[in-house]
Amino acid sequence: MNTSDQTPYDLLRSALATDGARPLVTYYDDTTGERVELSAVTLANWVAKTAGLLQDELGAEPGDRLALLLPAHWQTAAWLLACSATGVAVEIGGDPAAADLVVTGPDRLAEARACTGERVALSLRPLGLRFPQAPEGFIDYAVAVPGQPDTFQSFEDPDPDALALTVGGRRFTAAELVTEARAEAGGLGLAAGGRLMSTRGYDTWPGLAAGLYAPLAAGGSVVLCRHSDVLDQAARTRRAESEHATHFAD
Repeated sequence: MNTSDQTPYDLLRSALATDGARPLVTYYDDTTGERVELSAVTLANWVAKTAGLLQDELGAEPGDRLALLLPAHWQTAAWLLACSATGVAVEIGGDPAAADLVVTGPDRLAEARACTGERVALSLRPLGLRFPQAPEGFIDYAVAVPGQPDTFQSFEDPDPDALALTVGGRRFTAAELVTEARAEAGGLGLAAGGRLMSTRGYDTWPGLAAGLYAPLAAGGSVVLCRHSDVLDQAARTRRAESEHATHFAD
């Protein structure tokens, strides 16, 4: 953690500089059996490619509004940090009709069609696979993102005091996100090297904080569990032990 960090993207770059090889986001989907582990280096690569897609291919600019219709997922984390890198303002579950861009999973395609701007769809299939057939009117993220550069340079440095995120009726600037993420990490008792297992969704601030921002701000890591309600307590305990979890958010 660097005290001079002003945006979530800065937090990611600090994690990369501190120990790029350590696990940063580990994701489980207990309906598919998927497990994905991303180091700081790997996540930063996904973020760079996604930011490049946003800026260079979709023409997004600082201050543009993006409706994010995605669940708690490792690719959602990449989108949130890519928006921080480009200065795009994210609204979790936002109204596509009022947004400049929309990013959606396969279950909200009909809703996302209300956006008159660019539309991006994610299959959310294991390993980030593409749709078997791309939804009409949408860019398939898995097709578009691999060809983007591995590094990202913004045309304009995002303003830390500009609106960055809206979730559950709460609005945050980029700088406020960093401040609140550090406060949440403190409240969870999370410090550098801590490993937080979260079963919370990304549709509330406590879920976003536990599932991404607080571990990032603390210099820790997150084990993000989706659909974990199908597991019994013994299976959850085994996972916590195997993942060396030190903190929990349910």
